[in-house]
Amino acid sequence: MDIFSKVRLNNGVEMPWFGLGVFELQEGKEAENSVLYAFECGYRSIDTATMYLNEKSIGYAIKRSGIPREEIFLTTKIWNDDQGYKNTLRAFNESLEKLQSDYIDLYLIHWPKGKESVETWKAMEELYGKGKIKAIGISNFLINQLDEFLPECKIIPAVNQFEFHPELIQPELLEYCKAKNIQPEAWSPIMRGEVNRIPLLKSMAVKYGKTPVQIVLRWDIQKGVVTIPKSSDPERICTNADIFDFEINDEDMKKIDSLDKSKRTGPDPNNYSF
Repeated sequence: MDIFSKVRLNNGVEMPWFGLGVFELQEGKEAENSVLYAFECGYRSIDTATMYLNEKSIGYAIKRSGIPREEIFLTTKIWNDDQGYKNTLRAFNESLEKLQSDYIDLYLIHWPKGKESVETWKAMEELYGKGKIKAIGISNFLINQLDEFLPECKIIPAVNQFEFHPELIQPELLEYCKAKNIQPEAWSPIMRGEVNRIPLLKSMAVKYGKTPVQIVLRWDIQKGVVTIPKSSDPERICTNADIFDFEINDEDMKKIDSLDKSKRTGPDPNNYSF
């Protein structure tokens, strides 16, 4: 396995196991340069969203890179205010224009919004059928929301992106997604850098000759979870990807699992107000 390794989604599309998240990267040079740094380090997956307000910069960076579009896996997401059938069609076209692309590799519903998400999904299924999207999925859907949502779907989501890190493993959600053949993907995998302060991870970093961040990102991959750490720092972007030359043993994997506290760094999908 290396940075180019991919997982096959439930519709046959192949998605890189590892990518760059661009949440909170400012439109302009910060976002553009971060993506270009990532490409130089071998990344081929970029995860953005309408809400991040940097889609134009991501599209520009992809053009500047000179890398063929088909070699890049591009994800974006529809924001809550744009949900609903007609709004989704409009919002998708706006994202497409900003990203300067003819298609999106993975399009996600950013947060669950009840019946509105069902209408959003119908539009996404239509866009998928037209070849405008290679794979469609969801983000921040918990089991109770999936139980309501999935019976309304003609196409089962290919991916569920949710908060996942050593202090929020959500094993039941992982098993649920596995049973439904929905690929889990982690956001906030390094807990906004807090993993560097956890004693167990610091000791493992010494043992494996890695950093606590690299330990956690490798743990993600070995748990079967696609991961997209965010950074704008060139050195960190490259070191984050340096996780394919070692393997965490089973005993240490279980030790990391034991850190689970059901502790969130972000909003609770069952209780948010945006």
